[in-house]
Amino acid sequence: MMLTGDNKATAKWVSDQIGLDEYFAEVLPQDKAAKVKEVQSRGVLVAMTGDGVNDAPALAQADVGIAIGAGSDVAVETADVILVRSNPLDVVAIVQLSRATYRKMIQNLVWATGYNTFAIPLAAGALYAWGVLLTPAIGAALMSASTVIVAINARLLRLKK
Repeated sequence: MMLTGDNKATAKWVSDQIGLDEYFAEVLPQDKAAKVKEVQSRGVLVAMTGDGVNDAPALAQADVGIAIGAGSDVAVETADVILVRSNPLDVVAIVQLSRATYRKMIQNLVWATGYNTFAIPLAAGALYAWGVLLTPAIGAALMSASTVIVAINARLLRLKK
């Protein structure tokens, strides 16, 4: 969706060019936050990108406010994320990065939960009756190995393009 103060013809042209589902044109600066709230009332998470003083209330209202770094100080102070360059495609990049980061977090959580589900009872002596006993030194080494695996997995996020 696009929310703009521009006229309807310009908004429609831009919307068609970039393939948006919906646009709001000729929105007055004081009405932008209300429009964001209206979209949120549909149950949609809203990421608002703006650069001006008039965008600050909408940036604050949005679930994620994204300011263009070259924009006004008020917009930059209000936003959750600040784009260093004035390239709107960076919004796509940060969404992709946040999704990839979330996937990594889930992978690491699943690994740690699975590992601990197995390792904690083992370290507590659950298999002692069968002659399996973990010494504290081995337990510490295995715990360190788990931490290294999680760190390496997190590092792989950086390698993904």
